[in-house]
Amino acid sequence: MRLERFLSERGPLWDELEQLIERAGRRPERLGPQGVRRLAALYRAAAADLGVARRGWPHEPVTARLEGLVGRARHLVYDSPTRRDSAARFFATAYWRLIVERPLVLLVAALLLLVPAGLGATWARDDPGAASGLVPGELRQAGEPGGGGDLGLSAGEQAVFAATIFTNNVQVSFLAFAGGITLGLATAAVVIYNGLLLGAVAGLASGAGNGARLVELVAAHGVLELSCIIVSAAAGLRMGWGIVAPGYRRRSQALAQEASAAARLALGTAPWLVLAGLVEGFVTPRGLGPLGALSVGLFLGGFYWGLALWRGKVAPSPSRDS
Repeated sequence: MRLERFLSERGPLWDELEQLIERAGRRPERLGPQGVRRLAALYRAAAADLGVARRGWPHEPVTARLEGLVGRARHLVYDSPTRRDSAARFFATAYWRLIVERPLVLLVAALLLLVPAGLGATWARDDPGAASGLVPGELRQAGEPGGGGDLGLSAGEQAVFAATIFTNNVQVSFLAFAGGITLGLATAAVVIYNGLLLGAVAGLASGAGNGARLVELVAAHGVLELSCIIVSAAAGLRMGWGIVAPGYRRRSQALAQEASAAARLALGTAPWLVLAGLVEGFVTPRGLGPLGALSVGLFLGGFYWGLALWRGKVAPSPSRDS
């Protein structure tokens, strides 16, 4: 198709769409039921036209116009839920869809954490002296024989130990998300280092005969925290990848879209970190034993990922999306 024919045939529809956008302002309900339906139809047509324009005339003014038009219409078509229930829909469905919509990125994030953790645990068991140099002082006692498997810590010190692990994981979650702006390199570095660190602590504790006590101190909240780290890392990686490989989008547009998705992932993950903190503060001190603590941790982790698989597959409403 020639550009002139494309403009003559499709141009009137773009003009109509632009008029509807101007009439709606920020409130599509101003258009009435028929107008909203017409807006949605014209938006879908313009989005299809944009794909044609990007392939055939990527540097022509018509492509830039369509990109702006589609972007403005998308906000009205998909971002128009009322403020009263948009937050509820976000936490009920949209957050979980964001998690599962990029399974490859999620898998990479998990491997960046879990593979170094496994290597760190093996290294710490084989060479505890060297591994101790990586571990901060407040966690190093995990590798000291505790006599009875209590990590050699008083009850108060054990609470500090568990709180240190929790605080570290919260910090890593935030840094993993924020590191996406560095093309994802800082995200990968933070997650790899943290996986190595946690693995080293586990390996030192296991080698010193303190593995069961370590599980009792951190498992109840740790499984959920590691899940949050993986999701935060996936958010950072998708932001970085949007800069590296924007596809048909401009890099600025790709960064804005992926940063928005990453920020929403971070927002949705925050309450789960709070829940992990509550478990660390009120459940872990009860002394559930290794099996009890692990059961709580696996339940919370399974509940989180079960929601992701279930709610993440819920189709968005045809007229609204959070």
